[in-house]
Amino acid sequence: MTPYDITRTLPEDATGAALRADVLQGLTRTPKTLPPKWFYDARGSELFEEITRLPEYYPTRAEREILLARGPAIAAATGARTLIELGSGSSDKTRHLLDALTSLQVYVPVDVSESALAGAAEALLGERPGLRVHALIADFTGGLALPATPGPRLVAFLGGTIGNLLPAERAVFLASVRALLAPGDALLLGTDLVKDESVLVRAYDDTAGVTAAFNRNVLSVIDRELGADFDPRDFDHVALWDAEHEWIEMRLRARRALTVKIPELNLVTHFEAGEEVRTEISAKFRQDGIRAELSAAGLELAHWWTDEAGRFALSLATAV
Repeated sequence: MTPYDITRTLPEDATGAALRADVLQGLTRTPKTLPPKWFYDARGSELFEEITRLPEYYPTRAEREILLARGPAIAAATGARTLIELGSGSSDKTRHLLDALTSLQVYVPVDVSESALAGAAEALLGERPGLRVHALIADFTGGLALPATPGPRLVAFLGGTIGNLLPAERAVFLASVRALLAPGDALLLGTDLVKDESVLVRAYDDTAGVTAAFNRNVLSVIDRELGADFDPRDFDHVALWDAEHEWIEMRLRARRALTVKIPELNLVTHFEAGEEVRTEISAKFRQDGIRAELSAAGLELAHWWTDEAGRFALSLATAV
């Protein structure tokens, strides 16, 4: 018996099926795309942890600063007895929130990775033996069925991950979160803010090349899982600022004309020299825009906190 519960809401092969569908759809469209969620195998997760420690990559430090400074205010505003974290991963930064939520009884981490959930649950319970953990193996973008837990409940979506969703996808996601909230519940949302282009681009194109390795790692995932013959060395890492949409795009640019075979999909895909695959968008936000997107989903912005430098924001929203 484990001291925590894990509920699987995804079929056993859901991850493999989703990868096959995403790669087939993304590499047969023009321009080619791949979703950023496939960065995060074991190696990709290690690389991202390296990224969060790079001097150029400020979001993790900025969000941690807010959590440490504003944790008591978050606790006072929510009185949360249940914390539900979407895309929880290792739950590392969540510890600052757990420390602040003195009334908390239950933590519900939600992630597609069972191993990440189990590791986080064991670590947290070692530190907090009185905490009840009920982990969900689930895709939070596909709608959630939450376990019965005491209210008020706080749903947390941290790290600026909402920026990986296109505007229409954000609208669907926020509406799905609103549907989860009962009176007295709240959403805590982390968003990276619009700032100088040079600061943004450096955060996604560091001098040590860690982000480049992270970006290319998606090709290694496809090679391993789908039997493809990508050579990551055939692609350059590209990060650029789209001022019109106010988002960073990460791309992989083919260094030469090449052909890639993906046997699991019975697919052969061709790249011209210089052709790019978009692997991530990371939208940056302004307070008025966040307020409008929350309002459209039936949520009201109640509190807005930033780090001292104004680089990152945590917003607390309640159901209208």
